[in-house]
Amino acid sequence: MSGGPAQAELEALAAAIGEALLQRGERLATAESCTGGWIGQCCTAIAGSSNWFDRGFITYSNEAKQDMLGVPRQTLRSEGAVSEATAGAMVQGAIARSRAQWALAVSGIAGPTGGTPAKPVGTVCFAWAGPEDWVALETRHFAGDREAVRAQTVAHALDVLRQRLQAPVLA
Repeated sequence: MSGGPAQAELEALAAAIGEALLQRGERLATAESCTGGWIGQCCTAIAGSSNWFDRGFITYSNEAKQDMLGVPRQTLRSEGAVSEATAGAMVQGAIARSRAQWALAVSGIAGPTGGTPAKPVGTVCFAWAGPEDWVALETRHFAGDREAVRAQTVAHALDVLRQRLQAPVLA
């Protein structure tokens, strides 16, 4: 792997998420574009993950984002597939079309082609959602080749969710 975290590190993040979800009695769904199911693979690599991982949507094309997750065509036209608006719609669609209380979504440009001056290769948009209408959106720019960008995307998506799940519950 070129410049990204090792698979063992990614699976350790997924295992920590699984432990937190099991303690809460809750489940996770994923909606992935540029990572092509890598986040789901990390989750399902953990023995017993069927107790906390509900499902993963791999929505690489715009049509898949619309059909499987309900991303509005107008959002894709006006904002593009790689946008916080699209990632936000993806995460909401994953929650609505699953039995999960938590979801994460990623859409980005892993390269080596597809970048523009406004959205260069390495641009990734993230969305996370959870109980009590918690939603977080973020755009990051990762360096490296295609595999490194994808690995960093998986790591960041999982790490933010892990941190959220391990944060003290506010009364």
